[in-house]
Amino acid sequence: MHASIVIKILGLLLMLFSALGSLLPILVSFIYQDGAAGVFFDSFLIIFAIGFTLWLLTARSHKELSNRDAFLIVTLFWVALGTASCLPFIFSQPVQLSFTDAVFESMSGLTTTGATVISGLDELPKSILFYRQQLQWLGGMGIIVLAMALLPMLGIGGMQLYRAESPGPVKDYKLVPRLAETAKALWYIYLTLTIACAAAYWLVGMSAFDAISHSFTTIAIGGFSTHDLSMGYFNNPAIDAVAIVFMFIAGINFTLHFTAWQRRTISQYLSDPEFQFYTFILLSLSVVTVLVLYFSATYATVFESVVKGVFQVVSMATTTGFTTANLSSWPLFLPYLLLYAAIIGACAGSTGGGMKVIRILLILKQGFRVVQRLIHPKAVIPIKLGRNTVPDRMIESVWVFFAVYVMVYIVMLLALLATGLDIITAFSAVGACINNLGPGLENVSLYYGDLPATAKWILCLAMLLGRLEIFTLLVLFTPMFWKR
Repeated sequence: MHASIVIKILGLLLMLFSALGSLLPILVSFIYQDGAAGVFFDSFLIIFAIGFTLWLLTARSHKELSNRDAFLIVTLFWVALGTASCLPFIFSQPVQLSFTDAVFESMSGLTTTGATVISGLDELPKSILFYRQQLQWLGGMGIIVLAMALLPMLGIGGMQLYRAESPGPVKDYKLVPRLAETAKALWYIYLTLTIACAAAYWLVGMSAFDAISHSFTTIAIGGFSTHDLSMGYFNNPAIDAVAIVFMFIAGINFTLHFTAWQRRTISQYLSDPEFQFYTFILLSLSVVTVLVLYFSATYATVFESVVKGVFQVVSMATTTGFTTANLSSWPLFLPYLLLYAAIIGACAGSTGGGMKVIRILLILKQGFRVVQRLIHPKAVIPIKLGRNTVPDRMIESVWVFFAVYVMVYIVMLLALLATGLDIITAFSAVGACINNLGPGLENVSLYYGDLPATAKWILCLAMLLGRLEIFTLLVLFTPMFWKR
């Protein structure tokens, strides 16, 4: 363990965030004259000063990162950033959040969860609203991935950080030979999709401010909105359609986006087993949801049932969390069906949360193999994704992840029940936060502000566990990690 290099990189990352997180909100504040520029300037000074101090104390440290260093840096950075980024919410008079609520809101933003403790969004300063959206955009691809493009310039290797931070069983750590080029490629794709999404929103009726703000949280699969009613505020089927398309795109593995762009062909998507299963899940859920909504007369017309149903399916299944309706009021099993869809989540290597489609696909394939072995005990039956055989070690890791995920879910559910929450609220709150979804059921369907402070801290931990794929955080609590 190299404490000095850990502190040095943590300082650099905090300085980087202080600039990225404050400059644009200050500009927005000047444009709209909302009087909040000082809030962000003060926050910038404090975060930059902390980061600069950490860097200055360890500036002469030049050591190669180990895997243990990387896990510690990534965890410390998300904890430190989730805490530091709460400053504008504390300093802003119109928001007036307590420390607990401010950390909850900032952690929800950075982890792209989308759970909020703020009501009255429509009345807040534009710069505060923009800051919330920007937090999710920075957290979506991962600010550490952006830093990967910069750290090599400072003589600091970053592959270990990239591996520790990237969500899901990513197939290719390097899309191009050099890591810095990989990070740049990912951010170019991310930025291009954001610009395209903003333009599409603007063309179908959003204001420029709302279009840019919602493009941030659509591509990040975050779900924060500038309005209390979320996407329901616009009541515009064309806007819903644009959101559906870009949420679907953002839920796809970014490796596929890169290879499809590089080779100028969509065949990369069509031949990918995870993409095929991802599309199948969304289509199947959409058909079931639309049929239930229509035949239960929840909406008056087929068109409305299709638009509302498909929008909510894609939003929940990709763990975006935008809403156009109160899910708790939907009939029969639909609210729980969509919550379970969020547990599956989006594709590995996307900005989405959940367990990831690839893991569910491998679990199903392994289950089918077990059944086949009951019939043919001596048969050698490999598990394949397309033409590639999946190593048994990966299958084992998927099952271990699933088991740990269930145990963590149960522990957090019991912890929330101990704070006095009812079972539906507690179950959905844990599911919404550990899968980085946002909206839950019952008392957390729209707003988390009424929860006890203890419950909010538990859910902050759930958000962090979900964003770091559980093991990145849990590995720090093993004795082996700290042994030399």
